[in-house]
Amino acid sequence: MQLQGKVALVTGGTRGIGAAAALALAREGADVAIVGRHEDDNARATLRAIHALGQRGELILADCSQPADCTRAVEETAQRLGGGDVLIHSAGGPVNGGLLELTPEAWHDAFAVHVHAIFYLCRAAIPLMRPKQEGAVILISSTAGKLATPSHIAYQAVKGAIPHLTRGLAREFAADNIRVNCVAPGVIRTKFHEKMSPEQKKLNLEQRIPLRREGTPEQVAEAILQLVKNDYITGDTVTIDGGLTMRIA
Repeated sequence: MQLQGKVALVTGGTRGIGAAAALALAREGADVAIVGRHEDDNARATLRAIHALGQRGELILADCSQPADCTRAVEETAQRLGGGDVLIHSAGGPVNGGLLELTPEAWHDAFAVHVHAIFYLCRAAIPLMRPKQEGAVILISSTAGKLATPSHIAYQAVKGAIPHLTRGLAREFAADNIRVNCVAPGVIRTKFHEKMSPEQKKLNLEQRIPLRREGTPEQVAEAILQLVKNDYITGDTVTIDGGLTMRIA
């Protein structure tokens, strides 16, 4: 897919991986709507950066855990920017707690923003793509969906579900030339990992990550961009983790 003149929607697009993806799309000529819950300094800075690249950018305030907000975000993107060609779902965050500590509310909230949102976003976005016989959807999973870590049962469950949902959607809409792919980042230098203890960071760099360094949002965004542009990839999950998940010792 050539992105010049295309319209993209990026949830969680005000910071971190989402913001990096929004800017990568804008550099390639796409107009971009970013979705966030608040109009804060990060949101304004990302929007200014999109405009500085010569592209139209819109901030849509929405909570992706709410079905109506997911649908509205797609509709507002189409109204403000005139279409919908690319959907990237990057909204979400950490969910801490093991089975006996996690509240039922936290469990359901995790599925609402990470998994259920995909259902509602795609139900609104894919009908915009179908008449053009072209579209790209990128979903954000995590290496946590492949590995078991203590006290993160909900996060592991939702991130493990996303690659399977990716394949189902990719198969369903392949005949419409709508491609659905997924990226699974590892330890990326974002606010998400800021709360790691010095001991955990040292363990990651010296023992868990073969490349011995954290990734950056821009490196994840580069993979997202390639999945959007390469029109012969669908149903795939690209892992970006410095080798974290290939280790056996």
